[in-house]
Amino acid sequence: MALERIISTPHGDGRLVTQHARRPVATVLLSHGAGNGIDTADLEALATHLPRNDVSVVRFEQPWKVAGRKVASAPATLDDGLRAAASAMRTRTPLVVGGRSAGARSAARMARELGASGCLCLAFPLHPPGRPESSRVDELLGTRVPTLVIQGERDPMGRPEEFPPGVEMTVVPGGDHSLRVPKRGQITQEEALGIVVESTLEWVVREAAGNQRRR
Repeated sequence: MALERIISTPHGDGRLVTQHARRPVATVLLSHGAGNGIDTADLEALATHLPRNDVSVVRFEQPWKVAGRKVASAPATLDDGLRAAASAMRTRTPLVVGGRSAGARSAARMARELGASGCLCLAFPLHPPGRPESSRVDELLGTRVPTLVIQGERDPMGRPEEFPPGVEMTVVPGGDHSLRVPKRGQITQEEALGIVVESTLEWVVREAAGNQRRR
């Protein structure tokens, strides 16, 4: 069962939606993108399946979305919100900070500051559509913590081959920026979400175990 609560941030009220695992080995804090909330298919799939496999999931809805606005606020305000969300959480397990699209950028910028043991980037917007010269690769490479990117094969904001060598990545075959796949593609949408869940679970458990060994 999901637990919801409203938290204060410097830019208004945010919302935390938590699905607890019974015996958590890690906790994943996820924020959403600039065009959607925490109810996208990939975030919901993670929130449904990871807790069944000993990973708690906390989804954070930014104040601009809670307030009903249609346009996301500036990147710095997203970081402020994520900072407030992490401060409001009580977890004794390793923390993984992540998100999708704009939320992935914020997670990459904030992971080190928040003491995260890893950073999960769903559909990282490497550049605006059609503008590869406006790269955000420095944000991704600046996490300074283990980082996993889950990217659609045909994401117009960064195809997998556009990322630098050495980035740990899971590719969703045929996936777009929403990780949606064509109806007649090589995999179904259910299989695409399965890739998201399974790759995240394997990586989170590996990084959580590594974090425990380093303590």
